[in-house]
Amino acid sequence: MTVTSVHDPSHREALWELEDAFERGDLISVFGRCTVSYEGRAASDLGAGDRLLVLKPDGAALVHTDEGRQPVNWQPPGSEHHAAVRGGQLRVRSTRTNPDETLTVRFERVHHLSAMAVTGGRDLTLHGSEEDLRTRILERPELVEPGFEPRETERPSSAGPMDVFGVDADGTPVVVELKRRRVGPDAVGQLARYVRALKEELGADERDGDDPPTVRGVLVAPSITDRAAERLADRGFDHVALEPTPEE
Repeated sequence: MTVTSVHDPSHREALWELEDAFERGDLISVFGRCTVSYEGRAASDLGAGDRLLVLKPDGAALVHTDEGRQPVNWQPPGSEHHAAVRGGQLRVRSTRTNPDETLTVRFERVHHLSAMAVTGGRDLTLHGSEEDLRTRILERPELVEPGFEPRETERPSSAGPMDVFGVDADGTPVVVELKRRRVGPDAVGQLARYVRALKEELGADERDGDDPPTVRGVLVAPSITDRAAERLADRGFDHVALEPTPEE
């Protein structure tokens, strides 16, 4: 794989590298002090600052700052990239015609420029989702506990839909909250709201002393924090350690 990486290039050097990268169809990143302007269905301007410009071979252009994951300005795939040196600055433009839009980035100084061929990896396959976890439990209810019988998924309640609703071997209603990764006390609070909502719906009274609960709560997650374990114990809920997908 051909990789170009240039530190502190002159504007002319940066221009030559960009033109070669455009020709090759590389993924390009340019970091430097620049201004950004957009003209199209609206108009916007960003004053001088250090920013990262990413130019993709499919035409997408993204301008990132040091905050957040979303670009502060961007152009979609299908746009065309152009570069030139104008007025002592490196000017990079991304344009499209339907609708008519232009994103212009003017670099006062380029700190770093890189270009590389990136192939493959376009098809994203998700593994270990909460849906995978739900499927495991529906196919093998004993993973929750022996005798557990799922009755409904996404059961409506005043607190929102429950992941899995069922009954245990004694016929006691059970609310099962599913989490695909390690969780903390917030997940226990969420489970508690579902349990409380179901109790209100069923008109179930709170238990006295050592009486069994009228509605049980079970948190299914690969692992939980110590604080979450304390809150589960305080509320009389259970935790089942289960991964979304079986280990190979």
